[in-house]
Amino acid sequence: MFNKKIILKKLDFVLILLMCTLISIGILAISSATSFSEDLTPLIKQILFFFIGLILMIVTIFINYRKVGDYYGIIYIVINFILLAVLIFGVSNKGATRWINLGFIEIQPSEFAKIAMIFCTAKIISLKNEKINSIISIGKIFLFQFVPFILINIQPNLSTSIVILTLLVVQLFASNLKLKYIFSATIIGLVIIFIGIGYIIKNPNQEIINGYQRDRIVAAVTDGNSQNGSYQTNRSIDAIGSGGLYGKGIYKGAISQLNYLPESHNDFIVATIAEEFGFYGVIILLSIIILFIARGLYLANNITDDFGKLIIVGYIGMIAAQSFINLGVVTGLLPNTGLTLPFVSYGGSSLWANMIGMGLVLSVGLNREDTMF
Repeated sequence: MFNKKIILKKLDFVLILLMCTLISIGILAISSATSFSEDLTPLIKQILFFFIGLILMIVTIFINYRKVGDYYGIIYIVINFILLAVLIFGVSNKGATRWINLGFIEIQPSEFAKIAMIFCTAKIISLKNEKINSIISIGKIFLFQFVPFILINIQPNLSTSIVILTLLVVQLFASNLKLKYIFSATIIGLVIIFIGIGYIIKNPNQEIINGYQRDRIVAAVTDGNSQNGSYQTNRSIDAIGSGGLYGKGIYKGAISQLNYLPESHNDFIVATIAEEFGFYGVIILLSIIILFIARGLYLANNITDDFGKLIIVGYIGMIAAQSFINLGVVTGLLPNTGLTLPFVSYGGSSLWANMIGMGLVLSVGLNREDTMF
């Protein structure tokens, strides 16, 4: 059991403060983005999501991650079973089956799958870390990741499945795997991706991804018009541009207030922030995210346990990847993916998963062993 002195000494309050600041910015932006309808439901829900997430995070903090890690196989089976259940019993929306209706709320299991795979992958890599530079070990790790990747991809949820693979790369980078293997795999992967994108763009009848996903890629690459998948992105860019340096002020953004930008409280919430708080507001938001990532990496650097270090690196990698992709979509640099901005965008499943992951990170810090140096 922990005493109060140990908690105060080892709990990373800086990381908690940065997280709460991002959530507060998100709640304020959600309030503004949904004010046009005078419906307070999204705002009230997000505040409620936060308090429930806070409970989930606190519970996770005081769970000994090392002991739970002994059951990583069971966790892996359960999360894949839930992902399979989504395909069978899930709720469809806009051509995708990603949600399970629990009666009082719909949850998106793929959000929690990311945290589960960070945890399980960290465990399996830590077990094989001494012998990881072998084809057999690397092959087993990739096969371990393959099942949830496929189950999420066929929902379809390409963006989240890509994040799952990105987390694996990040955690392998932090392992004992030699850099030559990492760089070789990265180069091969990039070549395959570029060839795949080229094939998808040139072949309208391709069957690799769904038609609407292809439309988004084509719109991003060819600067398509508002009719072929780039409407949201174009309105987002308009909102960002209209904000200028200082912004129009809270509740005064015309594009978001008049509902010209769909999902302005969700995937495109940065556009709302840019329109109302301007370039400087976005810089402040980015600075907080960067500080959060830097603080997480600093904590990971002070962890001697491979399992714990890989958990933190995987989680911080997820926050960094999703932030980069979300910002790329909002500014038109990447195709529309449907990924939220961690802690800021509206959504219960996303916020809860991120806060549970935060609890895991803090648990690692709380259970770390003090060293003399």
